[in-house]
Amino acid sequence: MGRTRVDPSGRAGSVSPRARVGRWVRTILLGLAFLLALAFTPAAGWAGTEADSGSVSPLRLISLNPSLTAIVVRLGGGDSLVGIDDYSARVLPGLSNLPRVGGLFDPNLEAVVALKPDRVLIVAGVDQETHAARIAKLGLEVEVYANERLDEVLENITRLGRLLGREDVAAKRTAEILATRRAVALATANLSRPATVAIVDRSPLYLVGAETFLDEMLESVGASNLVRRLPAGYPRGSIEWLIAARPELLLDMTPGADEASKFWSRWPSLPAVSANRVLSVEASRVSMPGPDLDDALRSLAVVVHGPEIEEAIDRALEADAAAERAQ
Repeated sequence: MGRTRVDPSGRAGSVSPRARVGRWVRTILLGLAFLLALAFTPAAGWAGTEADSGSVSPLRLISLNPSLTAIVVRLGGGDSLVGIDDYSARVLPGLSNLPRVGGLFDPNLEAVVALKPDRVLIVAGVDQETHAARIAKLGLEVEVYANERLDEVLENITRLGRLLGREDVAAKRTAEILATRRAVALATANLSRPATVAIVDRSPLYLVGAETFLDEMLESVGASNLVRRLPAGYPRGSIEWLIAARPELLLDMTPGADEASKFWSRWPSLPAVSANRVLSVEASRVSMPGPDLDDALRSLAVVVHGPEIEEAIDRALEADAAAERAQ
């Protein structure tokens, strides 16, 4: 089908060069996303397994993906985590004291088994599901989550809320994300839709393509994603393609790079350059497929349309809330 598949964990398997590209690109996105993550304080008090005394104790969970870890903590399930991947431990100070069970792509299965979890949380994808099968053969329960698309991320919040016995918290979180998505779409509905290219990395050039939650967010905030013409996922582009595409807006999320407008000024024929519409985007504010997509949508809308859009979003949120109360 000519598409580049990227799984939410940062690794799409080792079966092809495109899969390796997807793994590399999503790893960048996850790294950026967690740079601004809050040092959440784990919370207690949810249903889990029955202890010998007859009281209810939290489930023992191991998370092998940062986005799943973030959802668990955001829902107040931090005390259920008995082990996490190395990356989550490094970037979330509030969880740095938890046992580590290896990397995103090479978990230490002996360490996983030794922690005696009730569930192991893992994302969908070639390599990850291989790990899931191996863990299941060791007699542990594994739950697999897909999170390429926005609706998949929302479903993960619901599923993890159910697992933690915090369905109400999860329902509130998903409702808030959906309300913000509606409000952003309403606030931007009558605005111009700039022809947009979102850049994950400059060298080599990787872009945000179709069938990703970032593409869906671009659509929601009123940006027309030109990269949909390329294979889905996070395809590799070229300067020649970019010049031919003639983007009116360039959103550059390259990690640790110098100012985007300075870099792209060497191609003055780009409409975005001539119109001064080349913007550096702090990808950590928009690229996390986790529990705070409402904040990500608002941030992206501001990037595309300017800070004045926030007032329109707030009005739309108020109108949506009033309509809910009237029902």
